[in-house]
Amino acid sequence: MTKRRRELLLALGAGALAWAGTARAQAPPTVRRIGLLSGFSPSDDAPSYQAFRLGLRDLGWIEGKSISIEYHYAEGRHDRLPELAADLVRLKVDVIVTTATSDTLAAQKATRAIPIVMVAGGDPVANGLVESLAKPGGNVTGLSQMLQQLAGKRLELLKEMVPKLSDVAVLWNPQSASATLNWKENQQPARQLGIQLHSLEVRSPSELDKAFEAATRARAGALAILPDPVITTNLKRIVDFAAKSRLPSIYQSSGFADAGGLASYGPDRVDLFRRAATYVDKILKGTKPGDLPVDQPTKLELVVNLKTAKALGITIPQSVLFRADRVIE
Repeated sequence: MTKRRRELLLALGAGALAWAGTARAQAPPTVRRIGLLSGFSPSDDAPSYQAFRLGLRDLGWIEGKSISIEYHYAEGRHDRLPELAADLVRLKVDVIVTTATSDTLAAQKATRAIPIVMVAGGDPVANGLVESLAKPGGNVTGLSQMLQQLAGKRLELLKEMVPKLSDVAVLWNPQSASATLNWKENQQPARQLGIQLHSLEVRSPSELDKAFEAATRARAGALAILPDPVITTNLKRIVDFAAKSRLPSIYQSSGFADAGGLASYGPDRVDLFRRAATYVDKILKGTKPGDLPVDQPTKLELVVNLKTAKALGITIPQSVLFRADRVIE
């Protein structure tokens, strides 16, 4: 082989290696797909979804570049959840994020392979989603709202604000595993407080008017809500009914108090969604969901609407106002 030919071959080889290196450097990064399955509507939890995206961004995941998010909303219809969950499985997302127990149950039924991060579910052990909080096992992990304990606490707050209260109408969805547990857990604190609970079952928005009529017939002195997408997606109707019927009311999320409800007490959902981003980050980096302990809320928020209290002729005790994280005047 001549010297000139050898030099030519070496040059061609070097050029090929350089081209391959450049091609690898310019190859687009792999975009990971996140499926968000929600029983709510897009507007119900908009600040929470934004907190989730910002949490991912802080961890280096940017929507449209390194991640894409498939949003699937059931808009208060539990019957749509299985279909929406199955669609996310067909899309082969890398992880599914759920916003309530009903969503998580539907997702787990649809897949035992894709990791599932629940953001604000009820008791995941009692609902059969995980083996234990410390060692979930399986493909589900995330955050629990401890809703059962909080439901009793909301009754206590109602009693503090309305000392003579003896009858409370409770709006809840018996199709919801979490709400069913909530209803059972409420019985003991109600007895201890001398409160009679009146069950108002609402499986769909079409049953709300019937439930309102039942509350009126029962001569309830207040209204309490057990969290569920059917309830939350009809926030305005419920708050308007409470105002028209002059019923003191307490809810699980601050959106109800902002809309005119008397008070709300529960986990800060924005904080829960922000923390959920850390679970997604770890899973996308290779950690198995069964190895990530289920966490609980670290921020609880009490919001009191003094404008509504005044309209109802209620004087909120200073002991409640001192504990409030926010007071609406």
